Amino acid sequence: MSRLFGTDGVRGVANKELTCGMAFALGEMAVDLLGPRLVVGRDTRLSGPALESALASGIASRGGTALLAGIIPTPAIALLTREEHADGGVVISASHNPPEYNGIKFFDSAGFKLPHELEDVFEERLQRFVKEQSCNTPGLPAEPSGSVPDQPAEPSGSAEDERDTAAVAAPLPQGVLLLENASERYIQHAVGTVRQQGVDLSGLTIAVDAGFGASGTTTPEALLRLGASVVAINTAFAGARINVGCGSTHLEQLKALVLETHADAGIAHDGDADRLLAVDAQGNEIDGDVIEAILALDLKARGKLPCNTVVSTVMCNLGFINALKQQGISVIRTAVGDSHVLEAMREGGYLIGGEQSGHLILMEHNSTGDGLITALHLLAVVKRSGRSLAELSCVMTRFPQVLLNVKVRDKSLLDSSRAITEAVEEAGARLGDCGRVLLRPSGTELLIRVMVEADNEQTANDEAKRLATLVEQELG
Repeated sequence: MSRLFGTDGVRGVANKELTCGMAFALGEMAVDLLGPRLVVGRDTRLSGPALESALASGIASRGGTALLAGIIPTPAIALLTREEHADGGVVISASHNPPEYNGIKFFDSAGFKLPHELEDVFEERLQRFVKEQSCNTPGLPAEPSGSVPDQPAEPSGSAEDERDTAAVAAPLPQGVLLLENASERYIQHAVGTVRQQGVDLSGLTIAVDAGFGASGTTTPEALLRLGASVVAINTAFAGARINVGCGSTHLEQLKALVLETHADAGIAHDGDADRLLAVDAQGNEIDGDVIEAILALDLKARGKLPCNTVVSTVMCNLGFINALKQQGISVIRTAVGDSHVLEAMREGGYLIGGEQSGHLILMEHNSTGDGLITALHLLAVVKRSGRSLAELSCVMTRFPQVLLNVKVRDKSLLDSSRAITEAVEEAGARLGDCGRVLLRPSGTELLIRVMVEADNEQTANDEAKRLATLVEQELG
């Protein structure tokens, strides 16, 4: 059986790969492995209420207490876990994935994602649970009758409205409490991190695409409190539409909104708002590499960049590395995944790390990727510097980057192929200091990802296609 519990917990199609029975079991495991007092939040997906109910029931069945924060961004759960002195935090979300997916992920008492050793314990217990279920072993409840349909219809009202009505209509079961003012506390925290710099966002017009996710109220409100004018779209808590043609995975709507409203900048989140991608006033995309470079240079200028070092992954653009090197800033590159970035940051005491996808960690302000805080600090640089986002993004010149996915029979054979190893070395020699090659297996699919960067697009395309063809011949 393939691994079920990863660095972002369990994720899959709701009611098929991720069931309410699994949510109940994970609630029990969380009490056993983290402690009895747990903060729980979710995004807007229609499967969220059923999974939340099952998870909370599992927590209560072990004598624990589930503090329900409702629909709220993932980074808010990390914050609230610390503020509540809870034993851990749980988020029900599938982040940037389509509406039919959902997930359950965990934070420890300090708001950090779980260490690999503890993930392995969760994995072992979850594998045992799934095996028992497949053998029809009694002892855990059957799937609740309110499980999510395969293709749910759009609700007539918002998920938050439905939640409030249910909360008023019936008392909460023992071991389940509502966490009051959860979103407000998160907004205040995020706004305060900018106000303490003595800067506001007055005079800026900001376009926002919340992607029908958890940031529909928090991001527009935080921007307004800092004095910005805000035009926002896709802010409804409409879980059947989360990430569908909108948000950080589809910037077309945001680009059009920026141009239409003559906004100074646009910002977009994924479903649980732990990521940020931006758009400048001309509609040009600003990805995580560019955002991290802008913030790193600002921190260095203010004397707040420890060891003049930032953290990124092996997928960061070569232009990012070169630009920061020219400014005396070192880049530590980790394996792909924010857990690896976080691990390197904690080991070295670094304050900023991130990924090209827009998942940035500003350790001074939160313990996990935080799309809202990243957005506010990026815009604070715009305001403080008096320069536009387009001007600031010129900090780095992006190298053309080509990424090809090759289907294979067995991705574990990549490192054992001498022909592929030699081809990669030859390609690297041809590119020299003007490019690089990276081949890596997908974490979830039978794919090998072939990435090539070069100082011109034609070279990058040629080298990538040559390597992809060889991988297909050797492993396909």
